[in-house]
Amino acid sequence: MDNLTRRRFLTMSGVTAAGALAVGATQVSWSDLMSAAVENPLSSEDSVLVVVTLYGGNDGLNTVVPAADPAYQKARPDLAYQPDEVLDLGDGLGLNPGLKGLKGLWDDKSLAIVRGVGYPQPDRSHFRSMAIWQTASPKTAVPTGWLGRWLDAAGSDPLQAVSVEPTLPPLLAGATTAAASLPVRGLKLPAGKAGTAFAALGKPSPGEEHWQAQAAKSLADIQNAVRVLGGAVHDQAEREDEEDEQRNKGASAGGGSQLGAQLELVAGLVEAGVPTRAYSVSLGGFDTHADERGTQQRLLTELDGALTPFVQRMRKSDRGRQVVVLVYSEFGRRVHANGSDGTDHGTAGPLFMIGDKVQGGFYGAQPSLTDLSNGDLKATTDFRDVYGTVLRGVLGADGERILDGHTGHVDGLLKV
Repeated sequence: MDNLTRRRFLTMSGVTAAGALAVGATQVSWSDLMSAAVENPLSSEDSVLVVVTLYGGNDGLNTVVPAADPAYQKARPDLAYQPDEVLDLGDGLGLNPGLKGLKGLWDDKSLAIVRGVGYPQPDRSHFRSMAIWQTASPKTAVPTGWLGRWLDAAGSDPLQAVSVEPTLPPLLAGATTAAASLPVRGLKLPAGKAGTAFAALGKPSPGEEHWQAQAAKSLADIQNAVRVLGGAVHDQAEREDEEDEQRNKGASAGGGSQLGAQLELVAGLVEAGVPTRAYSVSLGGFDTHADERGTQQRLLTELDGALTPFVQRMRKSDRGRQVVVLVYSEFGRRVHANGSDGTDHGTAGPLFMIGDKVQGGFYGAQPSLTDLSNGDLKATTDFRDVYGTVLRGVLGADGERILDGHTGHVDGLLKV
């Protein structure tokens, strides 16, 4: 989300704490996080939540596709996928063909799809709807995010949650504490002979003075940080900064790319033992009012290409196997296509949960395509039920307290 759009979002959402912090007051460096990993390492038994926000309103009907439903085919004569084009999930549903890696996670029971997720009295404004999702307050505007309130209750340590973006999303702003932010930009060291010489400077030498040894250690720490956090992250971020006309389609609601870089950074932090329990990453571009099919499939392919290797990498370590990924968007799209080969703002949509701690499968009822509310899907699962489940099962928190008395949860979603 670009800075102008984010400032507007922060202002309209009413999350004043995040607005005050958006200029970078909570920004931390790799050294802050590496020091925390040494002083207070993440336990291999502590679960970690990674929240992936899809900005713009992802079209759920072309993500988890009811391709065999005649009502779907009739509503979207040019946008609909045919049954032989989707990746079969059973129950008459299939994944978008761009999600081949997630289909593999579905097959091994580590992908859960929560269907028909929304909130009462839906709002089709990007900013208001995203504020509702991030604050978990559908009825009234509140100045704190749901994970920000968890931070307040968890001991007020900002390193407990990290946004891998240059500014802080409202979901991570509490009343007394706000999460830290770590820009996705990696570190880049000299290459060639200069790089070899720089590496040599970080090696200890016998008989050197205290401050010489400290300087060498600092250089070695930088090189270690590049190994953990930088390198490919920096290169990918540079590649994705290049102008690309296709990337601008669907981006009117804000959000950027670099999801692969963000998740690579998160993976390095988890493996290094940084004591962060919640991370926020994002992918934008899902406001597909026109030319939807190609744009959305490209974005879902990017999502798949970032998430799948991240989950596979996390499975290789004890800490990584405690990671749970939650993927959501502020709303789905209208059931019927518009006149521009796209769809307009809608209501309910599917939500993904991924990880070894997740019990894969379908949760929640699939919304009807014929029993609609003003042309929109009727939500069958309250999004706060998912949050309550995550707060209790991943972060070990009192969901009812954080969610203003909401007691709902999704049975069986997480393994005990």
